[in-house]
Parts: sequence; structure tokens; C-alpha cells
Amino acid sequence: MSILNVEHLTHGFGDRAIFNDVSFRLLKGEHIGLVGANGEGKSTFFNIVTGKLMPDEGKIEWAKNVRVGYLDQHTALAPGMTIRDVLKSAFAYLFELEERMNLICDSLGTASEEEMNDLMEELGTIQDTLTMHDFYVIDAKVEEVARALGLLDIGLDRDVTDLSGGQRTKVLLGKLLLEKPDILLLDEPTNYLDEEHITWLKRYLLDYENAFILISHDIPFLNEVINLVYHMENQELNRYVGDYDHFQEVYEVKKSQLEAAYRRQQQEITELKDFVARNKARVATRNMAMSRQKKLDKMDVIELAAEKPKPEFHFRQGRTPGKYIFETKNLVIGYNEPLSKPLSLSMERGHKIALIGANGIGKTTLLRSILGLIPALKGDCELGENLQIGYFEQEIKGDNKTTCIEEIWAEFPSYTQYEVRSALAKCGLTTKHIESQVRVLSGGEQAKVRLCKLVNKETNVLLLDEPTNHLDVDAKAALKEALIEYKGSILLICHEPEFYRDVVSEVWDCSKWTTKVL
Repeated sequence: MSILNVEHLTHGFGDRAIFNDVSFRLLKGEHIGLVGANGEGKSTFFNIVTGKLMPDEGKIEWAKNVRVGYLDQHTALAPGMTIRDVLKSAFAYLFELEERMNLICDSLGTASEEEMNDLMEELGTIQDTLTMHDFYVIDAKVEEVARALGLLDIGLDRDVTDLSGGQRTKVLLGKLLLEKPDILLLDEPTNYLDEEHITWLKRYLLDYENAFILISHDIPFLNEVINLVYHMENQELNRYVGDYDHFQEVYEVKKSQLEAAYRRQQQEITELKDFVARNKARVATRNMAMSRQKKLDKMDVIELAAEKPKPEFHFRQGRTPGKYIFETKNLVIGYNEPLSKPLSLSMERGHKIALIGANGIGKTTLLRSILGLIPALKGDCELGENLQIGYFEQEIKGDNKTTCIEEIWAEFPSYTQYEVRSALAKCGLTTKHIESQVRVLSGGEQAKVRLCKLVNKETNVLLLDEPTNHLDVDAKAALKEALIEYKGSILLICHEPEFYRDVVSEVWDCSKWTTKVL
């Protein structure tokens, strides 16, 4: 049974087309991976089908009474709400029914006999619905899910604005789990999640009876949970049966076949044109030439899509620093309360280290404390000599209205326009992206702009906080290669073992130092 029909969808931003005449049907129980390079329109597609964005053309039709759960990579949580409030909001429609039930009870005393019968019937229906959906054990269900996600240890009465990116994602996932929607729309759900909770989410999706569409650049994760791939490329949406690896195999074969057909047709066109040119003027061969010309005119010409620029990252090497990058002595990190035991750590020149551990235990706080962006609660951190630090932040807040060109020019004022455009293009951004405001770009494209700043600056130490979040497969591979080649020192926070395993020589497990129980 079809639960979503999309017909002749066309949409764009300014002169930049995202979809052109896209149609598809989503069937009950399908587990779909929505894949494609950064900026192809995956998040835009979710915004259109959920009604957050109106398409330029086309029809989006949901089956009746379908309940949709959407985990958005940019979802904001209202200040003043606790974790418990957010989780309980999964049952908002049941609380509304309870309100209606109370209103009916209040009005029974003044109702006529005819009204009384109607009201009693409605009351019975509401009570049945509340009982069927376990309304009277909501608190127990909330606690059960919170325990599974490690939210009980954070505290259900904690204000959601105090949470880290990963903790917020867990809260929203918990809410979706409690809603039990007919279809889940998940936009990069593994971003900001630690390995333990990625494993939990994997199990949950494998057992999920209803349909879901998942946007993710985490290939091992995709391979385990999906059975269909929708590939978004060049304003089209194509369906492939199987996991991501199988899609790649089939896609490469199709691409090779199309390129071979294109070469054969181009050869034929060249020969036909040559024949027409040589024979159209001669009376004896004019008819044959006209026949060839008609064939040319009727030919359905194969067009190959323009190759997307593949990103290349090459970090500029700075001068040689002193022997030690940093040393901490009894450093206690945190904000209002300690997040760590006293830490005495040191990092030597040339070392490449990954920081791992659950969300909220202080990995980002440690990075920011080393940089001096957050004052230590106790102890101190001493930076080495001759450091040229490159810092990649996990989250950039604010509504950036500058264009990509202005963003890079502000950082490198001596660059010519050609050099700015060239630097952005090397990071995998097209001309249309380069001229756009940063705020209208996808999460992956914004990350490429920030990486562009980093690779063009001379550094001898890189502090990278979840740099792979939002990056597509090609960009991730290029970044991994660049970090392996980098001759400087690296301190990297990452939740993807398949990314950091080949880059670093040491792994520091922050859960051994934390005072948090998560």
C-alpha cells in the first residue's frame, strides 16, 4: 500500500534547479536510504514532503491518517522545556483528546437528551483511544525509553538548551520512538551520536516495522539498515533495490553503459554529418544525403551529465613547532560543575590523536579548554612554542548572510577573485554554490566552506571537532587522505572508527576521565 505519492516535483532556489519532474511512491514498510552528494537537495526533499517548503510544481499526497515522524538535522528545541517535556510531547494528540474528554464531562450537566447521546458516544470513542494508546502509563513509557538512550542519567528535568548536540539528537530520537509514526524521516541521525547509541539506533531501525527514509553519509550504518536506495543526482531521483554497496555496483555499471552508448552515438553522428557534407551537393547522392540528415534530425541525442567537482584538501604546512604541543597539569574542565577528574596530559609534536567517548562527557569542552576559549575550573594548560593552530568547530551558530566568496575573502584579503573561486572549487563547490549566501547551503556545503578556510591557512596543529558530520562520501574520503598526508599534529574528535582508525596513532578514551555518568 502506498503511503506517499510524489508526482512531477520541480523545485529550485533562484536559478539553481534542485529537482526536475521527480515522481515516486513510498510503500508501507520500505526501509529507504536517500543518498547523493552535498547540495543535491536531500534535506530540501524532506522539507517539501513534510510541508515545510512549497515546491515550484508538483503534487505531494500522503495516505489518510498517516503519522509522520521527522528528525531534522537543524531541529531547534524551545528554551524552558525539560527533557521530560519534549518526550511527553510525543503524546500531544492524546493530551488534546483528554482535554476534549474533560470538556465533554463538564457539558453533560446542561446537554439535551439528543446532545447527551452524541456526547456519550464521543466520550466512549475518546476513552477507547486513550486506553488503546497506553495513555495512563505514559510516564512509565517515557522513563523506559529515556533509560534505553541514557537520558535518565542526564536528568529528565534538565533544560534542553543546556544539552550538547548529541544529547539533543537523543532526546528527539526518544520522542520519535515514543510517537511510533507510520513513517520515520531521519536526516543524518548519526551526526553527534557516539558509537554506543549508533549501535542502539541500528538495532531499532532493523526491528522497525513501519517505513523510514534515512539520509546518511555513514556507509556501514546505511548498509546494515536499508533495503532500498533512492539516489539523488542531477535533479533526478532513481530507485535501486538492495543496500548501498549493491547500489554503487549497479550505478557504476549503468554509468559505464551510458558512456559507451554516448561514444558510439557520437561516432555515428560524426560519420552521418561527414556523409551529408560530402554528398548533399551532388545530384546522384543528394537523396541519400537527405535521408542521413533526417536520421540526424530525429536522433534522440544522449547527454552525459557534467562531472561534479571532486573535493581535494591539501593542508598548508606551517613552521616546525616546539617539542610539546600542549601540557596540562591537574586540569579540571567544565562550566558550572566539573566534567573531568584532574587531567595531566601532554601531546608531542607529530602525534595524531583521536578523542572518543559518549556525548556530553566533555570532549568539545576539553578541546576548547586547551585553546583557552573556556577557562579551566582548576589547574592549567600550557601551549607549546611556535604553534599555528587550525580549529574546526562542531557547530557554528548564527545566520550567516555573507556569500562564500566574501567569507573566504574576509579570511584571506590578499587573494584575487580568481584565487578565492579556485580555492572554493578545489573543496568541491560549484560556481552557483560559490556565489550563494552561506546560510542557504546544505550542512555539507557549509562544512566545505569552513574546511576551505582551514586548508588555505598555514598550520602545524589541527584541532578538529567532528569534521565528518554532514560531509558526503567523496569529501570524507578526500579529508581522510589529506589528514593522513598532513605532517603536523592532529587532535581529532570523531564518532566514526572507519574514518579515524587510519588517520591517528593514538586513541584517548575520555570516558576514563569524565565525572559524568552517561
